[in-house]
Amino acid sequence: MAHGEVLEFEEYVRTRQDALLRSARRLVPDPVDAQDLLQTALVRTYHRWDGIADKRLADAYLRRVMINTRTEWWRARRLEEVPTEQLPDASVDDSTEQHADRALLMDVLKVLAPKQRSVVVLRHWEQMSTEETAAALGMSAGTVKSTLHRALARLRQELESRNAETGAGGVLGVKERERCTA
Repeated sequence: MAHGEVLEFEEYVRTRQDALLRSARRLVPDPVDAQDLLQTALVRTYHRWDGIADKRLADAYLRRVMINTRTEWWRARRLEEVPTEQLPDASVDDSTEQHADRALLMDVLKVLAPKQRSVVVLRHWEQMSTEETAAALGMSAGTVKSTLHRALARLRQELESRNAETGAGGVLGVKERERCTA
C-alpha cells in the first residue's frame, strides 16, 4: 500500500470511526467487544483498501466485514459454550486405580520368561502384527503365535491365583497386600 493510500485510509477512519463504532455496537451488546469487532474489521479492510474502487462504498464494505467477523466469533463461541440448567459435577478422575493396575501388570509380567515377555509386549503394548513381531525377534510367525498363546495362559493363571489370594475384593499387588495386612 502506498503512503498516500495509508493517509487516505487513516483519514477515512478518523472521519467515520464514530459511525462505525455505532454500527459495531448494534452488532454486539458489549462495548468492549464492539471496539474489538471494529478494530478487527478495520485491520481486515486495511489489507483490502486498494481493492475498493469506489471509496463511497467503504462504509458498506466495512459493515459487511463486521457482520462476517461477528458471525465467525459467534460460531467459535457456540462450539465452546453450552447453556444448561444444572452445572455438571466437577469430578477429577482418580488415577490411583490405573497406577495400581499398571503396577500389577508390571509385577505379573515378571513371571514370564524373557522370550514370552518380549512377545507379549511387542504384540499388545507396541501393537505390532504377528509378522512384525516375528521379524523383530528373529523367529517364525508360528513361534510368535504359540509363544503368545502360552504367555497369555500363564498371565491368566497368575492373575487368577493372585485373585484367589486376595479374596473377592479384587486383585492387589504384593505391596498393597502387605499394607492391608500390616
